[in-house]
Amino acid sequence: CGAIPDSLIESELFGHEKGAFTGAEEQRIGAFERAHGGTVFLDEIGELSVDMQPKLLRVLENRELRRVGGSETLSLDIRVVAATNRDLRAEVNAGRFRSDLFYRLNVMRLELPPLRERREDIPALVEAFYRELCGDDSVSPPAELLAKLMRHGLPGNVRQLRSMIERHLVLGDVQDESSGGAPASRADDLDFTISYRDAKDKALRAWEARYVPELLSRYDGNMSRAARAVSMDRNHLRKLKKALGDPDES
Repeated sequence: CGAIPDSLIESELFGHEKGAFTGAEEQRIGAFERAHGGTVFLDEIGELSVDMQPKLLRVLENRELRRVGGSETLSLDIRVVAATNRDLRAEVNAGRFRSDLFYRLNVMRLELPPLRERREDIPALVEAFYRELCGDDSVSPPAELLAKLMRHGLPGNVRQLRSMIERHLVLGDVQDESSGGAPASRADDLDFTISYRDAKDKALRAWEARYVPELLSRYDGNMSRAARAVSMDRNHLRKLKKALGDPDES
């Protein structure tokens, strides 16, 4: 519903007759009519324009439609499934979504938690996407890739997971710029057998061990340029580098 322009959505859903509008050179059968006896899936229903909402409501209520520019009423036998990442109750309160359409759609509600809250689904998704992108149903994703993806926060959910697998196949890594490449924070990564101060120092050292080499790599090992780029004192960067076991400097 969000990918089709408002001027075309009615025709896409309900079809049109030849000559119904400029450019309608032949009859078109819409998605609802094609789905007779089956299911219509309306993705991103929260993006549907206010002008289109009453037209959809009328079709859902009456189980019949007319193609754009037509006079014949067609009966429908369909199941309708709608999805959205918006809070439709809030959209109703804001006047952007009709309450009657909301209640007509909200017969059975299924809330899908974010991927980070259902990590048991990740292995199956990784395998499916990996095989799809490789074009080979016999291959399996490397264990290292799966382990990295299981640790990642995945704020972009399934779409981000797929793009990270694609990035791995193209570039050989899974770092994702939308989240800074940061792994998920998980309880099993934390050490509760030591003091808070020691745990924080340990985490800081682990972060510095990743940050410093990557920073220097981005500036070809040039200490001055790297320090200047992140507003860090050059001597402090030199000490960090030395503490990580690399006394050489550029």
